[in-house]
Amino acid sequence: MTRYPDIALEGARVLVTGAGRGIGRATANAFAARGADVALADLDRGAVEHAAAGIGTAHVLDVRSRTAWDACVADVGAIDILVNNAGVMPVGGFLDEPDATGEMTIDVNVWGPIHGMRAVVPGMIGRGRGHVVNVASLAGKIAIPGLAVYNASKFAAVGLSATARLEFADHGVSVSTVLPSAVRTTLTSGIPLGKGLPTVDPEDIADAIVRTVRTRRAETPVPGYLAALDVGLAVAPERLVRWIRRAVGGERALTRVDPTARADYDARLRRDENRGEQTGQPNSTPCARGSSSE
Repeated sequence: MTRYPDIALEGARVLVTGAGRGIGRATANAFAARGADVALADLDRGAVEHAAAGIGTAHVLDVRSRTAWDACVADVGAIDILVNNAGVMPVGGFLDEPDATGEMTIDVNVWGPIHGMRAVVPGMIGRGRGHVVNVASLAGKIAIPGLAVYNASKFAAVGLSATARLEFADHGVSVSTVLPSAVRTTLTSGIPLGKGLPTVDPEDIADAIVRTVRTRRAETPVPGYLAALDVGLAVAPERLVRWIRRAVGGERALTRVDPTARADYDARLRRDENRGEQTGQPNSTPCARGSSSE
């Protein structure tokens, strides 16, 4: 097993993306509570400035943009721990999803971590230590009808993390993947939770992310017992897997979405999608530092 240089949380510089709400905000709070120097990044200026108040610095960042990443890293400074958490989850049938929505999903969920690691990891390698956490999903291991492109993006994130982990290990830099089950955030608005997978809170994911700094585990599912489910589904016959899904309601969960309850989240996705369309590409938004009150 590779031995990585220790990273003390007290005084460590941590950059968390998607930190304006949900898992990202909970993660920033968890690191700040342990004495870390936390930089919170999000596309939503108002949300990230509110989240950063009293615990760290706020940065407006479109993770789809390599240029924005480079500017943000220059602003934040030497980063000890990078948490690639920003993500989007459109829901609907594969053939019904607009191309632009699928492209945004891949841009945020796949290119976001790619750009982030390429912007941050060279500095970590130069210092001989660092830790990256890519927040994927159990949907990166288990197919879920109604989430085809999201599934694809999270499967990609899992593979990306596994390969980067191998490439960076000899340089003192570890890469861990955290795999949440269904989480009570705006991401799951309007979706009947508790169907097929257990439901957890953002703080549960934040605690798991912080633990990876100590354990440096390659993969951490939340809840932890779902590791056995992943292995079991991989070797079980397809007929048995489909029977289990039907028995727990897993195949119906995303066909019974409440569009009214999900309206605010979908509207935010369209706003984010349009930011790229207005300039002809999704990677034109620069990083800008927001003001955060102490």
